[in-house]
Amino acid sequence: MSQKNRKKTASAYHGWLVLDKPLGISSAAAVGIVRRKFDGAKAGHGGTLDPLASGILPIALGEATKTTAYAMGAEKSYEFTAKWGEQTSTDDAEGEVIARSDIMPTDEAIQAVLPEFIGFIQQTPPAFSAVKIGGKRAYAIARHEGEMPELAPREIRIDDLVLLSQAEGHARFAVDCGKGAYIRSLARDLGHRLGTVAHVTELRRTKVGQFSLNGAISLDFLENLSDSAAASQYVMPVLAALDDIPALLITPEEAQKLRYGQLLETKPSMALSQIYKAVCDDTLIALVEVHEKGLKPMRVFNL
Repeated sequence: MSQKNRKKTASAYHGWLVLDKPLGISSAAAVGIVRRKFDGAKAGHGGTLDPLASGILPIALGEATKTTAYAMGAEKSYEFTAKWGEQTSTDDAEGEVIARSDIMPTDEAIQAVLPEFIGFIQQTPPAFSAVKIGGKRAYAIARHEGEMPELAPREIRIDDLVLLSQAEGHARFAVDCGKGAYIRSLARDLGHRLGTVAHVTELRRTKVGQFSLNGAISLDFLENLSDSAAASQYVMPVLAALDDIPALLITPEEAQKLRYGQLLETKPSMALSQIYKAVCDDTLIALVEVHEKGLKPMRVFNL
C-alpha cells in the first residue's frame, strides 16, 4: 500500500476500541498493536495499565484522540488482590521484598478500617510510578539511579471499597475511584493501617467511565481478525467517551461557524465555563465552552 493510500485508509477510523488488555504487555505496546491492525491510524489510550495489570484499556483512534483526557479523568473500577505479610519495592509482585510481618488481619479488622479509605483521602504514589520529580519519572529515578524517590502525598478520591473474599493470606477487593488513585498505594496503606505490610499480586480494571468489560475485546481476538475492516466493526463512536457532557444541538450553519473557529451565541441558562458537545445531525462537531462573549470551540472534530 502506498503512503498516500495508507493515510487515506487510516483517516477512516475514528472512535474507541475497548481492549481487554492481557498480563505481560504495556499499554504503549497494546496501542502499537492496535495501530498496526488499523493501518497505522493515529491512536492513544485512555489511561495506563501496568504490564502486571489486566482489563479495560480504552484506545482512541483518529479524531477520538482529542477526547482521551475525558476518558482518563473518568471514574475507574478495579478488582485487586493484596498479599498480607510482605511489602515490596514496587508495591506489586514485580519488586523485591523490603519488609515482612507475621500479622494477618481478620475479616472483621479489615471491614472496620475500610470506611477510612473512602472519600477524599491523602495518598502517596508508589516510588515506581510515572509521577514526575524535577522533570524525571519516579520509576526512572528508582530503577536507573538506585534511589527511592520521596513523593509528596496528594488528594485522591475513593468512591467505594469492598472486601470480596479472603483466604491463605490474600484478600480480594473491589474499588471505584477517581483520577490519579494508585491501587498499589491503596494496598500498601491498608496493610500499614492494619498493623502489617502488603502488596498487590493481581490487578484487573473492570471499568473506565462508560467503557466496561461487556464491550471489550481481547488482544488475541483482535489480532485474529482478518483485516482492519473486520476490526472496525468493534469501534465505538467518538461520542462514547463524552456521555457525561451535555449535548447542544446546532444547525448546519452553526456547525460551519465552529469549524472556522467562530463563536456561537449563548443561551440565558448557560453557566460560564460549562462545556457542551455540539452535535449536528447526529455528528459531533466540537466541544465548546461558555464564555462571556459566546460559545467558544475548544476541540473541533473532522468527522
